[in-house]
Amino acid sequence: MIFRILEDQYAEKIREAKDADRRFMALALTLGRRGQGRTWPNPAVGAVVVKDGVIVGRGWTQPGGRPHAEAEALQRAGEAARGATLYVTLEPCSHFGKSPPCADAVISARIARVVSAIEDPNPEVAGQGHARLRAAGITVETGCGAAEAARDHAGHFRRVRDRRPHVILKLAVSADDKIGAAERKPVAITGEAARTRVHLLRAQCDAILVGIGTVLADDPLLTCRLPGMTQRSPVRVVLDPQLRTPGESRLVHSARETPLWLIASETAEAAAAMRLGAAGAQLIRLPPASVAPGLDLPAVLRALSERGVTRLLVEGGSKVASSFVAAGLVDEFWLLRGPDTLGAEGVAALDAMPLSTLTRSPAFRERVSEVLDKDTLTIYERS
Repeated sequence: MIFRILEDQYAEKIREAKDADRRFMALALTLGRRGQGRTWPNPAVGAVVVKDGVIVGRGWTQPGGRPHAEAEALQRAGEAARGATLYVTLEPCSHFGKSPPCADAVISARIARVVSAIEDPNPEVAGQGHARLRAAGITVETGCGAAEAARDHAGHFRRVRDRRPHVILKLAVSADDKIGAAERKPVAITGEAARTRVHLLRAQCDAILVGIGTVLADDPLLTCRLPGMTQRSPVRVVLDPQLRTPGESRLVHSARETPLWLIASETAEAAAAMRLGAAGAQLIRLPPASVAPGLDLPAVLRALSERGVTRLLVEGGSKVASSFVAAGLVDEFWLLRGPDTLGAEGVAALDAMPLSTLTRSPAFRERVSEVLDKDTLTIYERS
C-alpha cells in the first residue's frame, strides 16, 4: 500500500512538472511571436528563464535578428540564471555568426536545464547546440511545444530546407467566392475587424507581394496601418516584368519610407529601371519564364530568400493568387469571407480555378476558423 501511495505521489509530481513546462513554453512561444516580421533573416525566437517556479528572465529576438532571445533572457535574469531552467522555442545556436553562440552563453550562465521546443535544421546548428549543452552537463529536453514552434518557425525552416520563404496566401472573398465587383469597381468585401486582422498579419510578415495588375487597378499602399505600427510594415514586393509601376503611384512615393522591391524581367527597359530606382525602389531582375509569359515564381522566391525573406504574404489579385496555387507554392491560406454576394459578373477568387482547389484539397487542412463581426476567417495549412 505504501508503495502505491509513493507511486501516485511521484506520478502527480511528474504531471505537475510537465504542466509547468507547457505553461512556460507557451509563454516563450508568445514572446517569440513579438519578433515576427522584424528579425529576418534570423528566426523569431522566444526564451524564458525560470527558477523555483518563478520567471526571472524573458527575451525574444530583437529587430534585425540580434541580440538573440537567449541572450536577452539571460541578461535580464543575471545571477538568478544560475541553476535555473531555460525554455526556448528553437535550439540555441552553436556557431559564431555576427554574435557568439547562444549555447556558450547558456553554459556561462550556469543554467541547469534547457527545455527546447525543436531542433534547428540550419546545418550550422542541426543538433550541435543541444550536444554542446549536454557535454557541459546541462540537462536538455526537447519536444515540448514542438508543433507550435514548427508553425512559428516555418519561414526559417522553409528558407533553410527549400531556399524559399514560407508563403501565406490571403484572399478576402464574398459569399459567392468573388474578390472584386464587376469591372473592378471598388467594393468593401469585409468589415473593420477583418481588415484589422489583415494589417496585424502584414506586421508579422517580412514581405508582402502583389502583381502589377493590382498596382495599376488599385494603387495600394500595402503598409501596416494599425495605430503606432507603421514601422512594422513589411517590404512591398511587386511582380512587374516590364516595369510598368507608375512613378506617381503611392508605392513609389513611399519607397524611401517603406522598402519597395520591383521584380522585373531582364528585358525590361533600362529607362524605366533608372526612373524607378532613382525614386527609391530596389530592382530585382530575373530571366523571363521559360514556359509561360511573365516571371518564374520559383526563381522569384529564391531571389527573396537570398535577400533574407522568410515569411511572404501574397495579397495579389486572382491571377497572382492562382499562379501561386497552380505552382504548388502556397504553404498557408487565410480565407476571409464577407456576408454579401457580388454576382456572376464579379471577379473570381482564383481566376479560372475554383476556390475549392484550395479549400477541399487533400494537401491542406483547416487549422482554425473564427468569426470577425459579420465575417469569418478560416486558416488552412499544408497537411
